[in-house]
Amino acid sequence: MERAREATPDRPRERAPEPALELLVHGVGGATPEKMLNDPRTVRITGDDTAAVYRRAEDVDAERGPGDRRPGPVPEAYVWSNLTSGDGTRALWLLLLPFMVVNLAHWMRPGARGRPRAVRLYGLLVRLAALTLTVLLVAAVCEVALDLTAWQCAGTPACAGRHSWLGFLAATGPHEGWWSRPGRRLALAAVVPAVLTALLWYLSHRTWSAYESQQPLVHAAGPEARADRTALGRPGFWYGRRLVARLRAAHTAAGLLTVAAAVAAPAARFDRRPGGPAALDTLGRLLEAALVAAAVAVVWVVCRRGRSEHRLDRALDGHLVHRLPPAALALLLLSLVYAGWERPHWRSHGRLAGDATFGTLALAQGLIVLALAAVAHVLYRSDPAPRTVLRGLAGPAVALLACALGGVMTGGVSQRVADWLDGTKTSIPGPPVLLTWQASVIPGLLAVLLVLCGGLGHAAWRLRRAERAAVDRDYPTEPKDPARTRRIADARVLASLTDRGPLVVAVTAGATLLLGTAALAGALSTGRTPAGAADATPAAVHGAADAAQALGSWLIGLGFIVFVTWGRRAYKDATARRTIGILWDVGTFWPRAAHPFAPPCYAERAVPDLTWRMATWTRDTGGRLVISGHSQGSVLAAAALWQLAPSERGRVALLTYGSPLERLYGRWFPAHFGPGALSALHREVACWRNLHRLTDPIGGPVRLPGDCGPEVDRAPLKDPMAYGRTDRHPLPAPVLGHSDYQADPVFAQERQRLLARLRPDVPGPRPTGGPPQDGSGRSSA
Repeated sequence: MERAREATPDRPRERAPEPALELLVHGVGGATPEKMLNDPRTVRITGDDTAAVYRRAEDVDAERGPGDRRPGPVPEAYVWSNLTSGDGTRALWLLLLPFMVVNLAHWMRPGARGRPRAVRLYGLLVRLAALTLTVLLVAAVCEVALDLTAWQCAGTPACAGRHSWLGFLAATGPHEGWWSRPGRRLALAAVVPAVLTALLWYLSHRTWSAYESQQPLVHAAGPEARADRTALGRPGFWYGRRLVARLRAAHTAAGLLTVAAAVAAPAARFDRRPGGPAALDTLGRLLEAALVAAAVAVVWVVCRRGRSEHRLDRALDGHLVHRLPPAALALLLLSLVYAGWERPHWRSHGRLAGDATFGTLALAQGLIVLALAAVAHVLYRSDPAPRTVLRGLAGPAVALLACALGGVMTGGVSQRVADWLDGTKTSIPGPPVLLTWQASVIPGLLAVLLVLCGGLGHAAWRLRRAERAAVDRDYPTEPKDPARTRRIADARVLASLTDRGPLVVAVTAGATLLLGTAALAGALSTGRTPAGAADATPAAVHGAADAAQALGSWLIGLGFIVFVTWGRRAYKDATARRTIGILWDVGTFWPRAAHPFAPPCYAERAVPDLTWRMATWTRDTGGRLVISGHSQGSVLAAAALWQLAPSERGRVALLTYGSPLERLYGRWFPAHFGPGALSALHREVACWRNLHRLTDPIGGPVRLPGDCGPEVDRAPLKDPMAYGRTDRHPLPAPVLGHSDYQADPVFAQERQRLLARLRPDVPGPRPTGGPPQDGSGRSSA
């Protein structure tokens, strides 16, 4: 908004300078508006307690008189840390880590050129893998509550006698009563997994209302013609309301059906024995058929449709999707009544049919991952990007790790509960054989990772010597201090380890696939050995296997306890809450496209916030705007710019620093942040500069191809800014790494150049305070 200064006899009428705004977006870990604006007096301009825009108190009405304030743009801070780390209860999402990991696999698909069917098949396979994880979680709780506790321990006098709280369920003894029947014990224990499923539904519904239902900015001109450069520019990308509602209904129904099957199947098998009651046998068969039909309906709903990104889809699905959870709940209640029917001669012995259930799930997950790898390979060959992680196989590798993480958590928790119930005795059979085998492969996997860490450590030691020489070259006029040089070189070496992430994922996924296949084969071979038959396996092999199983179960149990302890600590410790928030900042940027019970996507609130703010401010004032994003804030800034209309995007400058746009997102998510998408963003914004350091473990250069690169990336900033003591730095300058980019004078210089380039009629300032060269000898401005 411009206004003319009033004319006086000795001063001609002149035009007031147009307002300039710097919209600051913080990164992982969060920040306070006082720290971002460097002022203890801040005022909330717009927003709520969850996410808001703040200004300094003196800048609240800066647009009304831009010529009457001190030089420079008006700083404005967008604070979004409460979207992830503001609530201690979010730490409990750690227990659902496999769901978040499999959701990431959906977004890691390679770029596709002319392969729409392959893209849809990729998304379908990831959604099926996510569905198996929901069934696996509920089946694991059923294993603990129904099989180990209600069926095995309560049905065994020796085990039930050691736990007085199981006395009313005991099959024999002084407290034997109405609940002592096997079917009634199973029906009562089924309350635990059913309540867990209801809790997951509630959390998903509550976050769905807060995140996926946020209204994005709708342009009057409709979707842009060239929005297919990246899906992040599509109108419905950050509005996943319909898909999450559909998947929530399907996964909730799948969980309830899993509980119903766990309760009804043992009773149905008993009723099918020779001489059993015909009425109960018929009812059991009808109930099983209804469960199968409902399961088919769940799979059909999951497979039917993926994300609606090309348009803003405000509709919800029809009656079939909405009726799935109530129908599954009705079948569960019918199963409870059926299992609790009086069967005088029914006694619990052995274990429930967990081996077949968990074996089928493991086999299905393996086949899905292999099919996903084949589709990802086809997609990568259609549009190969040179720096894509694992040549397009990052998504299948991460999906495999999600399945493996769910499997080992299931096996470890089941083994620990069995040990707690049974003590040092062998009165109950324990968990299914496959879960025991899965626990036994953990020591082998840890051994592989230790060897890998040793190799990475050796490579870092060799790189350290080269970095020392590079540090000496970067500070040629300074008197050398070996200890100082070593600290700077160590910071650079540690920062470079981020680029070794693909190797770690590849080795871990490969070892997991091999060891998981061995565990499945071992469980199948053990299950085929007839009871009482002689075992030809050497005693040493049995001893090693027993030791591996015991150690693996203890390690997984310890990890589970650490998860729970860390989550509980986050209720009282703000530092722990921020640390957990960092995990979610990185892992929950993407919408819930595969799993509705994953932690919610904060970007579905943050990106519309930034888009609305930029569009309305530039439209109302006509001023110059620089959106300044640090770390994860640069990713949010880029996503918000893609959502702007082309005319609005061309009036905004982008300043990124410590940015993982190419180093992490461009390599791991090539379909959305690949070279083509970043190059298009560079061409469409008014101007873009990127700052990075060699000591930064997260940020890096954007590496745009062709003529874009030198204009966007500045040469790496010096870190530390001074090697030794100088007049400007009388005390030793710290190694900043990923933080405090604004402390470097280069930051203010680059911001001023961006503002100058937003006004083509005003020449930009000449470089000062160091060579603003990009390494090719040309001016980087």
